Amino acid sequence: MNVYKKIQENIALGKKQLAVLLDPDKLELNELFLKQIHLFESNNIDFFFVGGSIVEESHFKNTIEFLSKHSKTPIILFPGAHYQIHKEADAVLFLSLISGRNPEYLIGQQVKASKSIEQIQLETIATGYILVDGGRMSTTAYVTQTQAIPRNEIDICVSTALAAKLMGMQAIYLEAGSGAHFSVPTNMIRAVKKEVKLPLIVGGGIRSKEDAQTIFDAGADIIVIGNALEKNPELIGEICDVCKN
Repeated sequence: MNVYKKIQENIALGKKQLAVLLDPDKLELNELFLKQIHLFESNNIDFFFVGGSIVEESHFKNTIEFLSKHSKTPIILFPGAHYQIHKEADAVLFLSLISGRNPEYLIGQQVKASKSIEQIQLETIATGYILVDGGRMSTTAYVTQTQAIPRNEIDICVSTALAAKLMGMQAIYLEAGSGAHFSVPTNMIRAVKKEVKLPLIVGGGIRSKEDAQTIFDAGADIIVIGNALEKNPELIGEICDVCKN
């Protein structure tokens, strides 16, 4: 499967896409998680994103293998570090934290992961990762020692996304952070989508079908939900209803 091609085809068809973000350190690989996988798949989610800023390598590996065994939904790696690579995934978001100025997350971790990715011939989706202030210090900001773009700095965000496009990146990811108090502002989403016209992924602070609808209406092609589903897995049905409209 060419995951990026599938994303593009869905966008061309006007299909709203949903990714469920799984943090391996928060999971118990048991019957309850298996039921959640079946719940998510019965609602026809598009992707599982797997990874996080702080994840034990063994937990990451075990989660990918469990998911690959029990699910047919495409697995896209969302790596917070170079070791979060696995041959049983379908693709990896090859992230560069372009909103920050820490070279380790602009290119350092990518260099460390490159040989592993090449060896297993894993599909890469070069992605400009932009951290936006979600009203609280996110784990990503803390771990990477970078600052999020302020919510009112629309032009800075657009210029950052445009730079990613000009450098040949394939997608933009606007991230408010796990457990954010606020999702990415809709005027920021709208402005980035208008100027950049790459597949646009938006995550952080999405807690309801109303949030999802608002963000899709602003121009997101894929929304990512993690924290809200950890608290209430049944929310997936309401969110997926938005994707069907």
